[in-house]
Amino acid sequence: MSAGGVVFRYGAAADGAREPLFLLIRDSYRNWGFPKGHLEDGEGPECAALREVAEETGLGELAVAGVIETIDWYFRFRGRLIHKVCHFYLMRTDRASTCPQRSEGITACRWAPFDEAVALVSYANAREVLRRAHAMVCSLDGAPAADDGVPDAGGTADAAPTAVAAGDAAVALSRAGRADGSGGGGARAGRPLLGSPEPGPAR
Repeated sequence: MSAGGVVFRYGAAADGAREPLFLLIRDSYRNWGFPKGHLEDGEGPECAALREVAEETGLGELAVAGVIETIDWYFRFRGRLIHKVCHFYLMRTDRASTCPQRSEGITACRWAPFDEAVALVSYANAREVLRRAHAMVCSLDGAPAADDGVPDAGGTADAAPTAVAAGDAAVALSRAGRADGSGGGGARAGRPLLGSPEPGPAR
């Protein structure tokens, strides 16, 4: 089981208008994706997502804006068919400064507007997660989501933000009624991001 987050903050576009920027991380294979990782014992997906995002990006305060979706995929590793499942959450921050967790193989963090981010993301299933996240942000703003022009259909969702310090996630966000689940790890050394056909050993 794993969980991760698509983090956004608001920045200024070239014309001065407010626009959402999405946070991507780059792994040691130079693939761009989102922070994610395994659930620890007794940890729910939302708590795990907050912890992993905080650890992998250095962002300390995050607001959970809702569930994006749960995705799963298969790949073969050393002759074995592996099934991965990951729960993704939309998160908001007001902080721009990041610190990639280089000890875990994360080589860079990057804020990008939606069109740039969707072009950078390395795998199709992660692009779909980003499209859904973008639609959620547009819904929060009351604006329609624009077509990014890249193949693969997107989706929409609504959510109400729940502010929480990432360090307090295990206590503040351990609530009954949250989705359960698990899945693959994040951008770790020896493991490509979502969609890679040959990830390294599971963490």
